[in-house]
Amino acid sequence: MVERTKRKPRRKAALSAQQIASEALALVDDEGLDAFSFRRLARRLGCEAMSIYHYYSSKQHLMDAMVSICLSEVDDPDPDLPFREAMRKFAHSYRATVLRHPGFALVLVTHRLNHREGLDWLNRTVAIMGTDVPLAKRAKFFRVFSYFMSGAVIDEAMGYAKGPSATEPYPFEDAKRDFPNIMALGTYFGPDNREAFFDIGMDLMLDWFEKELSAARFG
Repeated sequence: MVERTKRKPRRKAALSAQQIASEALALVDDEGLDAFSFRRLARRLGCEAMSIYHYYSSKQHLMDAMVSICLSEVDDPDPDLPFREAMRKFAHSYRATVLRHPGFALVLVTHRLNHREGLDWLNRTVAIMGTDVPLAKRAKFFRVFSYFMSGAVIDEAMGYAKGPSATEPYPFEDAKRDFPNIMALGTYFGPDNREAFFDIGMDLMLDWFEKELSAARFG
């Protein structure tokens, strides 16, 4: 009789903080923020929920790490680029990052970036504007730029077109007849036009900021 050799149980690959955060972000991308829980994440990782607590003591700590992953996906523009081109490249990279993670968009955009990775990212963002710009001008532009970017990316990722609808939507044909001013604009609000509108907004901001700088330096 041939004696069978007992197989040793296969050891699971050790978890890492980066692996957990990456899988958590993938879970939110696939199933939405409402589906996110340590128990569900543990099933995806093939571990017990308590194993995750070894790396992240709370969901908020894990959210910080997920935010950091998203920020790392935003490309820093070449420091030798002219200001206008650098800001456009940065803005488009940020927009693309948010659109890759629409389920996490609201967290990413509204999260207070007061952890180390967040402050480092904000510091680099402000530096794109140039250190020779007067402080008050930098603050003004940073806030206006933040307002524009937050509204633009949230609207694209999870905004009006994807938001909750009225309980009893007005019939489409009746709306075209009764409310022609707004209904006539609908053909321009599709996905194909969004990047063009984003660029228009960026150009308006950059035009304004360059005039502000010119007035400050030569006024």
